[in-house]
Amino acid sequence: MIEIKRKHLPAIAILCMLVVTHLVALNVVHTYPREYRAFGEDTDDPTNPLIYVGFILLFTGGMLLLFKYGKGNYLQYLILGVVALTLFYVFYPVLWVAGYSLTQILQFDWAFFVSILLALSLTYALYKKPEWYVVDGVGVIMGAGIAGIFGMTFGILPVFILLIALAIYDFISVYKTKHMVSLASGIMDQKLPVMMVVPNKKDYDFKDKEGVMDEVKEKNKDKKKKRDAMFIGLGDIIIPGILPVSASLYLPSVMVGGQYGPNLVALGSIIGALCGMFVLQRFVMKGKAHAGLPLLNSGAILGYMTTYLLVYQNLTFGVSLAWMI
Repeated sequence: MIEIKRKHLPAIAILCMLVVTHLVALNVVHTYPREYRAFGEDTDDPTNPLIYVGFILLFTGGMLLLFKYGKGNYLQYLILGVVALTLFYVFYPVLWVAGYSLTQILQFDWAFFVSILLALSLTYALYKKPEWYVVDGVGVIMGAGIAGIFGMTFGILPVFILLIALAIYDFISVYKTKHMVSLASGIMDQKLPVMMVVPNKKDYDFKDKEGVMDEVKEKNKDKKKKRDAMFIGLGDIIIPGILPVSASLYLPSVMVGGQYGPNLVALGSIIGALCGMFVLQRFVMKGKAHAGLPLLNSGAILGYMTTYLLVYQNLTFGVSLAWMI
């Protein structure tokens, strides 16, 4: 019985990271300024998420070319720069709001400099000591911030479009073109916070490990071999978390049983994503790689719709058609 529990600990840890990331996103998004919205006040335009999907395709193509021609180290520096910038944008508004009284007393924007220090320190730690716990810690912080920013950028309909489009893309890239597997292999060797890592043993050393994905493929072929660690893409944590954030911000304010309606729907979406992650982990633990977003996004959307029907008792699902006017 103890052995069974140990076997499932990595999967449980991944479920916990998803829940923590989404709950943190729901809380920190209220500190973010309106300027964080990529398209300003135009949150309901259904063409906006397609622009993001286009950028993702271009960026993915660029990364594949860099790995193909042996220039993956350039990508490492680029992503580390993006990590530092993202961490600053995550920390600054949170610290500014939390320490507003201190700012008034000091007459000095201490949050700005502390945010820079935190962002640079974590990025440096990621560069010098990319152990699994550093990668995961930075990943959760970034994931919460990015989910929050995307959630406030897109209204309900654009989020539906984004989640469905990315689920289809993930399915094609894993099962058809299979370029996502090649991309994951290159990224893992760079030890970047784009893949979350949960070890199966205490002495697991991620920092000095090479050919991680090749090892995973080899152990997938031999069912008797136990994986050293479980992996999941950071995008699989972030993308389904966009919907609960958007729900908490853009659904009509109602009270149900003394609880705030939009937050109940957001919680339902998180539970749906959690169910999708549970099913995904069942497949992964059988030793096969699977596309995560089809299950995770479907779970998030179904959880959202179910809870929305219970709370609002209508079939609009919170979709605004104001963009058509």
